[in-house]
Amino acid sequence: MRSTGRGGGTTLPGRVLLGVAPNAIEHLGSRLREGSALVTATNGKTTTTAMAATILGRGHELAHNGAGANLASGVASTLAAAESAELGLLEVDEAAFPALAEALSPRAVVLGNLFRDQLDRYGELETVADGWREAVDALGADCVVLANADDPRVVDVAAGAASVVTFGIDDARVGSPRPGDASDARTCFSCGEPLVYRHAYVGHLGDWRCSACDAARPTPDIRAREIRARGLDGTQFELATPDGATTIELGVGGLYNVYNALAAASLARALGASSAEIAGALADFEPAFGRLERIEIGDRSALLLLAKNPTGANEVVRTLAGQEPFAAIMLALNDEIADGRDVSWIWDVEFEQLMPLAERVIASGSRAEELALRFKYGGFPEERLELERELGAALDRGLELTPPGESLAVVPTYTAMLGLQSILTERGLARPYWERSEG
Repeated sequence: MRSTGRGGGTTLPGRVLLGVAPNAIEHLGSRLREGSALVTATNGKTTTTAMAATILGRGHELAHNGAGANLASGVASTLAAAESAELGLLEVDEAAFPALAEALSPRAVVLGNLFRDQLDRYGELETVADGWREAVDALGADCVVLANADDPRVVDVAAGAASVVTFGIDDARVGSPRPGDASDARTCFSCGEPLVYRHAYVGHLGDWRCSACDAARPTPDIRAREIRARGLDGTQFELATPDGATTIELGVGGLYNVYNALAAASLARALGASSAEIAGALADFEPAFGRLERIEIGDRSALLLLAKNPTGANEVVRTLAGQEPFAAIMLALNDEIADGRDVSWIWDVEFEQLMPLAERVIASGSRAEELALRFKYGGFPEERLELERELGAALDRGLELTPPGESLAVVPTYTAMLGLQSILTERGLARPYWERSEG
């Protein structure tokens, strides 16, 4: 597949393998001498796993699905290809997590967050949470669950685990008094009464408690304190653990990446990495394609920020909102299976905060018309709004509008991001995703 340019061979081999041997994942996982660790979340699992691979890859040979193939077929392909791997480090789709956890009997599991995403595929959050809860309850006694204390649903899901380590943000300066309008957790999982917040950080993640019963955020075992944002250039924070505090320097911005780094650090620590090793590796971390990645294109650059659901998109808006204005911002909305057929979620995104930053907006993708309509209803001047469904043409138009030395902001949904990756690879501006994932 790779030699013919028809793909990276990240899923088809696994499909064939599972068709021949349905228990292949269990068999291949059992040969990993140091067992496996699974990372699941609605948002950030690719970046979290990549950060963990940067840390753990310095001392282990990993079976890591870095190309993002996180269903059973992708996991099977990864395990089959990693014949000499010692440790499995696997990003896992939210819906696939229960079956893969059962097959692999992991030694560690990261539960990052639960946000509304692809309702036509996953159903409501309660459906996903129920599957996670059953899977966690069935984990072995020696499996440690790394759970996001700032997510009320994740705390509830992790309650049945034999061993839990929690992580969260502890910095009032970067919080808000309440979650945004697109919050996905408004009521208590125990009694159904409204939740209240001392500080909300990302979506419904924050320092929460029930307004009626004693349900509340547990004090995180591992915390991010003294967060200093440096815009798109990076973030510094203090990683506080029971063993002491360490300064972390991240080369990527956004508060959501602090959560990703916390999750990765918690996992690495549970698997034996020291705070010094964690700090050194995270300082060298480079983002996965489309996740706050800057690609040089001649005398300009494209800044890619994946946005696939309301919370993720609002965090992209929040990250961009502190920047200087852009000559052009390109947004690409697709409705393929991997995106979710229902694109009504764009009406829950606070695009109005983005509009003052853009001299021109280019709407692209298979649902470009809906995206353009959203901006028109948001009050963006129609004469500054352009519609170009074809991704390559939209990218070229955005670069044409961008002055030399400046960046074009590109905000795609998942399959639009993959389409852009293919275009950039064909133009010799990016490496194929399977090569990138293999270093």
